[in-house]
Amino acid sequence: MDHYDSQQTNDYMQPEEDWDRDLLLDPAWEKQQRKTFTAWCNSHLRKAGTQIENIEEDFRDGLKLMLLLEVISGERLAKPERGKMRVHKISNVNKALDFIASKGVKLVSIGAEEIVDGNVKMTLGMIWTIILRFAIQDISVEETSAKEGLLLWCQRKTAPYKNVNIQNFHISWKDGLGFCALIHRHRPELIDYGKLRKDDPLTNLNTAFDVAEKYLDIPKMLDAEDIVGTARPDEKAIMTYVSSFYHAFSGAQKAETAANRICKVLAVNQENEQLMEDYEKLASDLLEWIRRTIPWLENRAPENTMHAMQQKLEDFRDYRRLHKPPKVQEKCQLEINFNTLQTKLRLSNRPAFMPSEGRMVSDINNAWGCLEQAEKGYEEWLLNEIRRLERLDHLAEKFRQKASIHEAWTDGKEVMLRQKDYETATLSEIKALLKKHEAFESDLAAHQDRVEQIAAIAQELNELDYYDSPSVNARCQKICDQWDNLGALTQKRREALERTEKLLETIDQLYLEYAKRAAPFNNWMEGAMEDLQDTFIVHTIEEIQGLTTAHEQFKATLPDADKERLAILGIHNEVSKIVQTYHVNMAGTNPYTTITPQEINGKWDHVRQLVPRRDQALTEEHARQQHNERLRKQFAAQANVIGPWIQTKMEEIGRISIEMHGTLEDQLSHLRQYEKSIVNYKPKIDQLEGDHQLIQEALIFDNKHTNYTMEHIRVGWEQLLTTIARTINEVENQILTRDAKGISQEQMNEFRASFNHFDRKKTGMMDTDDFRACLISMGYNMGEAEFARIMSIVDPNRLGVVTFQAFIDFMSRETADTDTADQVMASFKILAGDKNYITVDELRRELPPDQAEYCIARMAPYTGPDAVPGALDYMSFSTALYGESDL
Repeated sequence: MDHYDSQQTNDYMQPEEDWDRDLLLDPAWEKQQRKTFTAWCNSHLRKAGTQIENIEEDFRDGLKLMLLLEVISGERLAKPERGKMRVHKISNVNKALDFIASKGVKLVSIGAEEIVDGNVKMTLGMIWTIILRFAIQDISVEETSAKEGLLLWCQRKTAPYKNVNIQNFHISWKDGLGFCALIHRHRPELIDYGKLRKDDPLTNLNTAFDVAEKYLDIPKMLDAEDIVGTARPDEKAIMTYVSSFYHAFSGAQKAETAANRICKVLAVNQENEQLMEDYEKLASDLLEWIRRTIPWLENRAPENTMHAMQQKLEDFRDYRRLHKPPKVQEKCQLEINFNTLQTKLRLSNRPAFMPSEGRMVSDINNAWGCLEQAEKGYEEWLLNEIRRLERLDHLAEKFRQKASIHEAWTDGKEVMLRQKDYETATLSEIKALLKKHEAFESDLAAHQDRVEQIAAIAQELNELDYYDSPSVNARCQKICDQWDNLGALTQKRREALERTEKLLETIDQLYLEYAKRAAPFNNWMEGAMEDLQDTFIVHTIEEIQGLTTAHEQFKATLPDADKERLAILGIHNEVSKIVQTYHVNMAGTNPYTTITPQEINGKWDHVRQLVPRRDQALTEEHARQQHNERLRKQFAAQANVIGPWIQTKMEEIGRISIEMHGTLEDQLSHLRQYEKSIVNYKPKIDQLEGDHQLIQEALIFDNKHTNYTMEHIRVGWEQLLTTIARTINEVENQILTRDAKGISQEQMNEFRASFNHFDRKKTGMMDTDDFRACLISMGYNMGEAEFARIMSIVDPNRLGVVTFQAFIDFMSRETADTDTADQVMASFKILAGDKNYITVDELRRELPPDQAEYCIARMAPYTGPDAVPGALDYMSFSTALYGESDL
């Protein structure tokens, strides 16, 4: 070693073996020194934004060697040569060696050529000389210095620890307990020393190295396996690493006082940060609720049954009554908290709080508007769906009734039409069969209208998206197919009978006449029974009156129908008389029709029974519609009073906020009394809600007596409560600003008079031009840049308007106290020491954990490409604490 070490180090390094012999005898030492010296160099080069990978190669051109010396000394070296020729590299290395020699270090046998040629031993020797001079030589403990001082410091710090006996810088450190003891002595929270075992050196060493690198900013310069696997670890590598611990812990006491001073500033910042976090959380929760609610309101998946849709309507009422009102209150409170926070920040000379993207008050208002729009559309959709399902249920029931009647009529018709009884019939029987077939055709034609009605109803059910459309379509198709088959069979039988007609001569005219008149009369009675039993749905008095008129017209036709019935029965009686008189051989029934007089009389009696039932149903429905009309008028009478009252109160509050008189406390008292009078009006709103509930339960969908809906009243009421609460909060913030800034009542009155004078639109806010005119009238002489700066203060959200609160904050801010800069500078100098920056690990070591992490989080935006990684200069430090202020 003596052929290249400095003269100062020879005095206490003589007992050691020569450097060359060390390397020749034990290559493991060379490996340890390579790793240790490389890590030591990189711990300093990182401050300049670079590092080395190969210690003998990366220093050959002298550039990084000169940079290393500048970083560890804090001095500037001569300008390096940028050429890549050997002569340029030698020149740079010589400049570095000359600088080392200027610090009183005598270099022996170390020349620039060896370094440029990549001589490992010479390069390691040079780095060791630099470490001795700049990291070890200045260590002083109890009148001992350098190596002895460092050894004594280690012995003093590890004396209380069992199984630790530091006597040298090689084998005393092999078990790793010495490193762990040093860390535990200064930072006991980082290592649980009681769990360490002397017989597990690898774990001890790795624990110490990892903790030092993670929490103390001491790079990992050694490998645990190399230390354990070497009989005698390299002394220079151990000394280099241990010296890093000395420098890391030596400045702890001086920084404590500075840390306490910073804590006070951080406490204020943390309080404001907590308010910001509370705002962010409340805004996030409200936006998340809106985000979850809007898809529910926008869900237009229809239900198949009226019960399911009514349940959806009930859920929507619960949302209106139970879920939305608390969220309205949260939204109002959020705006109040936001205004209060901005006021506190302005009073602390802090920048205005800018919520994260998407969580501005305007964003929440926009999301709330989308919610109310979806809510309005959802209610309209519910009502339309209920009407649609009512219509579908009515059509489905009508389809089933008509289909059942038609299916009952067609039952057996195909079998009858397929009979070939005419082949063995007599002449009279053939004629009878032909007449009977003609009557059947007449009956078939009469049923054509019902088949068309069935098909039309099925088509309408399909168009209205009826949930059971497949079964309806199948049944309708079956009826249509059967109808077509009946037509074909009817035509075929007629042709057969007409072929036989030439053989027939006599037709019983009376039976034929009976059949022709009985069939349409029977159809008329069946139609009348259908109409009398048909369900009806009405929503107004006019609709039920129309049904009643139609029913009265139907009753007026009953006398003529009874005459037709008696005439038909007279024909049948005449047939019976002829049969008895002329002893005609009859089968006992009318061969042309299956309609008997008993069936006609039975259906006629049934029609007569259904008429009074229909009268009663129409009367009951008329009474129900009268009740609904009373509910409409009852709701309208209250809504027509409450709606204008809310509008009047809104206008009065607008005037109060602009034309406030007296002291702020008087104004606040007046506003709170005004708020109390508004809250006392709430029972009338609740009463109107009750009337609205009765209207909805009665399924009343419109009200011609008023233009106000319950939704209009709710929105107006919510806006009224929000407006009065916001106005009260503005006055409270004005009081807070007045008291904090020492503004007199006369000054506040002057501010209010100036503000109202230039508030030309009387909206309670000045636009940009009005504010500029106001400043000019007050003596401000400013250009566009200065005015833009002022606008950034009074309008941080860039809304284009200036509120009265922002106006008085600006006027009081002109005399703001900024006398904390000197204290911050003094604290910074104590923490930084001889450096011009503070590292992250120094902050974590000197400050309580929560305040250190808070300050580190504020550091992030101010570290640039030219800054030391993980460190702050004074300007960035003060900005991290106070924001973009005059500091």
